[in-house]
Amino acid sequence: MSSEIKNRLEICNIEKKFKKNEVLKKLSCTLESGVYAILAPNGVGKTTLMRCIADIYTYNGEILFNGKNIKKQKIKIGYLPQQFGLFPELTVYQMMEYFCNLKKISKKDRKAEIDSCLKQVNLYDKKDEKNRKLSGGMVRRVGIAQAILGEPDVILLDEPTAGLDPEERMRFKNIINNLTGNSIVLISTHIVEDVEACCESVLIASDGKIKKQGTVEQIQECAKNRIIEIPEEALGDDNILFVEKSYIKDGRKIYRVITKNVIEDGIEPTVEDGYLCLLKED
Repeated sequence: MSSEIKNRLEICNIEKKFKKNEVLKKLSCTLESGVYAILAPNGVGKTTLMRCIADIYTYNGEILFNGKNIKKQKIKIGYLPQQFGLFPELTVYQMMEYFCNLKKISKKDRKAEIDSCLKQVNLYDKKDEKNRKLSGGMVRRVGIAQAILGEPDVILLDEPTAGLDPEERMRFKNIINNLTGNSIVLISTHIVEDVEACCESVLIASDGKIKKQGTVEQIQECAKNRIIEIPEEALGDDNILFVEKSYIKDGRKIYRVITKNVIEDGIEPTVEDGYLCLLKED
């Protein structure tokens, strides 16, 4: 996704409470045209942030699009929520027509828009199928299709690959990588491989705020020389901050761990390593 003139979304000191539970705490960040991932533990406000941007929730603070309050403009927003459903007795095509109505896409443009989106998610051959006959993965793909319908300025995808098999996840990555124009795409996901495959920048959220924003490489660098593999008998080392995972290697059980301090000859870190390092430093 590239363009000479970029759109700009500024999230300025957003606060959101549910009764006494303060979910977003003066959260601020700036996004430009491109694809971003937001990584955070469960329950720290990823979905809440997306719903604030989509104007589903009221909030304190301000969200600006190209310098103007987002509520005072006609911004096209595509949104895929975590829980997405379809009217079972409608066909896929009829469901997409329904979304065109909601998005006020003109009748003369609808067929081309619907056909294009369904082809992108590889569901064009299912356009006359009743929604009740679709698999869970197909329903999710319809959700992605309606989110990109109408070339939105901002696309919000909340756990878009949940329930998709590996082939469908690869198709999703191709969809994102093939998006054109000036869209700002924000993806919430727990699947770090998706981040590495299709996101240009990453937001790490913790305790209701953005703890770190950077490129994939910059997030990886947060764990540089702090990732090692050790055998089970070395787990008592005082320099171990966190055990990430265990696996069998050369017939032995090996643990991949994050160290408290920088060490020599560390393993090449991943985005997940950088993310966990940042969280464990809280």
